[in-house]
Amino acid sequence: MASVCTLAWVHGMVQGVGFRYSTQREAQSLGLTGYARNMDDGSVEVLACGEAGKVEQLIEWLRAGGPRSARVDKVLTEPHHPDREWTNFGIRY
Repeated sequence: MASVCTLAWVHGMVQGVGFRYSTQREAQSLGLTGYARNMDDGSVEVLACGEAGKVEQLIEWLRAGGPRSARVDKVLTEPHHPDREWTNFGIRY
């Protein structure tokens, strides 16, 4: 199965509500690598790498609103070609 990476920017009420940690748990349950980090504009950036179908499952989870405490207004995505190999799914600061 081909490995892909997708970069996503999640906009809405997604900071201060446990969004990165919930995203990390979801990504780990899907066997994905990458990271989630807060951005200065109030969005959360998510890099998800792994099996294409699993990456798409995470993107759909983000679009569906993520954790209950969050409110997702939009999710923008683009394919990504990382300059390094990710070994786990982490929280970046």
